[in-house]
Amino acid sequence: MMPNNQADLPKKPTVAIIGAGPAGLMAADYLRQFDVTIHVFEQKPSPARKLLMAGKSGLNISHAEPVDTFVTRYQPDDWLTPHIEDFNAAHIRDFMTRLGIESFVGSTGRIFPTMMKASPLLRAWLQALQQDGVTFFYRHSCDDIDGKQATFSVARESGNLTVSQSFDAIVLATGAMSWSRLGSDGKWQTWLSDTELTPFYASNVGICRPLSQPWSAHLHRDFGKALKRVKAQLTLPDGKIEQGFGDIIITQYGMESGLIYRLNRAMREQLNHTGKVSLQLDLLPDVANEKLLSSLKNPKKQSLANLWRKAGLDPVKIALLREIVAKTHWHDADKMTKAIKQLTVEFDSFRPIEEAISCGGGVKRTALTEDFALKSNPYIFCCGEMLDWDAPTGGYLLTACFATGRAAGQGVAQFLALSKKLTQCT
Repeated sequence: MMPNNQADLPKKPTVAIIGAGPAGLMAADYLRQFDVTIHVFEQKPSPARKLLMAGKSGLNISHAEPVDTFVTRYQPDDWLTPHIEDFNAAHIRDFMTRLGIESFVGSTGRIFPTMMKASPLLRAWLQALQQDGVTFFYRHSCDDIDGKQATFSVARESGNLTVSQSFDAIVLATGAMSWSRLGSDGKWQTWLSDTELTPFYASNVGICRPLSQPWSAHLHRDFGKALKRVKAQLTLPDGKIEQGFGDIIITQYGMESGLIYRLNRAMREQLNHTGKVSLQLDLLPDVANEKLLSSLKNPKKQSLANLWRKAGLDPVKIALLREIVAKTHWHDADKMTKAIKQLTVEFDSFRPIEEAISCGGGVKRTALTEDFALKSNPYIFCCGEMLDWDAPTGGYLLTACFATGRAAGQGVAQFLALSKKLTQCT
């Protein structure tokens, strides 16, 4: 028998999603297929600010390499595997297509929306969520969670208003601690015990020269310029070699670039073991040692700068050589060949976490069930960058946020035994 009025209808479960970044939005996206009320709370005046910032130079949303290789980019390399397999790069591209956003695979395997920017994707996504009844509450900063109850400070022109509300489940998608001005301030850590957290550390961030060995004045004019097409490698404590090819930017404090980010994990391991980072650079990886040595032994009288230029070195690489290699070696072809192919540059720290693209650390795997619910509070589910995993740039960060957001949504659906929405006949 049908209910006589709206008041007779059973009350739908209500889920709160705290944080309107990629992970939170994906949790909402998964849950919108069920008969559930979804409230998304965001402390900023608008959603997904970090996503929009990342998309300013071209939104690298995932990577097209094989999934079995893709999952090895994460640390730990097994926790996220089943979730990324369930929602990998191919699924992300299909998801974007359903929103009317086409994508392409770049020459390096990175995946971008055709329009390159994040804003068209975000607009289409928000519209789809709102059409399915997802409600967004902006300028709502969550101050505390107690059981199923969340307390918010709501920004108003007349001052903040404090409100509390109970939910049937709460998804935390509150980010880590990098780029705090965009919303990831880490204050949520006070809601959990120390035993549930791994301290955050900067990841995908620049490396610093020792204070006792800063760049000299002659290198200042090259700050912001790139060492083009170099090979960089490090030797780990177990003797394993980590390496990569790409460009490196010389900065006032040291070096930074996507290549540096990819080697951050190895650098951190080396730093923890030896107290320093010894980065070995091959400035001319496409030139064989014999050919380079022959070029540097050219008997014709010419300036060092001209000799090095003809050997294939550009002004930025020459400037770095002058910075690192003793002047007494500059005219020694054998020693310069070794320096060009095996230039060791030392560093002793990373830039602050506030400057990092992402963070390692966060909610421990052991603090969560397989469905990403807190063992200490089964009503709370966690996802995204606030979890204790690490990955390089290149689409891996966003993919993990999408995959864990979706997994948290699945966990909520199972926990609440949600029913799918009935499809209306037309």
